[in-house]
Amino acid sequence: MLKLTDLTLHYGHSQILNGISMEARQGEVTCVMGTNGVGKTSLMKAISGTHPRSGGTLELDGEQVGILPAHGMAWKGVAYVPQGREIFPLLTVRENLETGFACLPKDAHVIPDEIFDLFPVLKQMQNRRGGDLSGGQQQQLAIARALITRPRLLLLDEPTEGIQPNIIQQIGEVIRHLKASGDMAIVLVEQYFDFAYELADRILVLRRGEVITRGSKADLSREAVLAGLSV
Repeated sequence: MLKLTDLTLHYGHSQILNGISMEARQGEVTCVMGTNGVGKTSLMKAISGTHPRSGGTLELDGEQVGILPAHGMAWKGVAYVPQGREIFPLLTVRENLETGFACLPKDAHVIPDEIFDLFPVLKQMQNRRGGDLSGGQQQQLAIARALITRPRLLLLDEPTEGIQPNIIQQIGEVIRHLKASGDMAIVLVEQYFDFAYELADRILVLRRGEVITRGSKADLSREAVLAGLSV
């Protein structure tokens, strides 16, 4: 589904990503790990078009994609749930979900029943403002809004950050369901090691903007991954 070759990214004169190559396959979870500041979020921004990559190639389903802005990548089927969620606090839950219609044809402007099956709390709170939800509920809303766009590639940046354990468990169950459906590739950036390792099919470990460990989970022991994460 996704193939990156020698991707680089700069912020001004500072090079943040140095020749990242990776694949994310349909029906799998590819976990990107690393300590703070190694470029994980920058990688997500480069894939999603939130920050333009400096070089390298990006392919979706075998099609090479040029450097597009975020809305262009959304039209290509890439959905990004950023760190910090970034829901609209003054809009209702339903209105937040409906913002996902922007990259869909008009006849697809409906909220599928599956969204509320995956996130029952959102059905109960449709008319509440996004800013009135707890952090965990806002995270569920952010993921649901991304799914409204019917993505082929779902990017999740730190979905467990700052939320309570029971909602972390629910989000894990949603990711498993999405993986099992086989409709999309999922790239997960996550600091919570046990959560990430359990969900992963493939693992990529970054250090200083470079890949230092990669492979399928079947070929990488916990110890090998943890060794790559040690400072």
